[in-house]
Amino acid sequence: MKLITAIIKPFKLDDVRDALAEAGVQGLTVTEVRGFGRQKGHTELYRGAEYVVDFLPKLKLEIAVPDERMEAVVEAIAESAVSGRIGDGKIFVQHLEHAVRIRTGEEGDEAL
Repeated sequence: MKLITAIIKPFKLDDVRDALAEAGVQGLTVTEVRGFGRQKGHTELYRGAEYVVDFLPKLKLEIAVPDERMEAVVEAIAESAVSGRIGDGKIFVQHLEHAVRIRTGEEGDEAL
């Protein structure tokens, strides 16, 4: 099993969710996060005063998938989250040691 973590721009969530549904993903966790990458934030103008926004709002998606679905899910996220501008995000894939569905006690791939 794999745990796919993706950091995306908030306005891309609907596109990514639709692409994941087409790829057969049945569930995901979405968390509102803040951070920065290479762009190191940006400068904004508010009521005539300029200030620096160090941490930009992003969404963190976490999706557990069987090994054989990993490539399709990563591809679905990458294609649907791209805007072509800096700060589109990142995708991380980690090995998932074990999973248990609390309600039924199912384990491994069956728990997903």
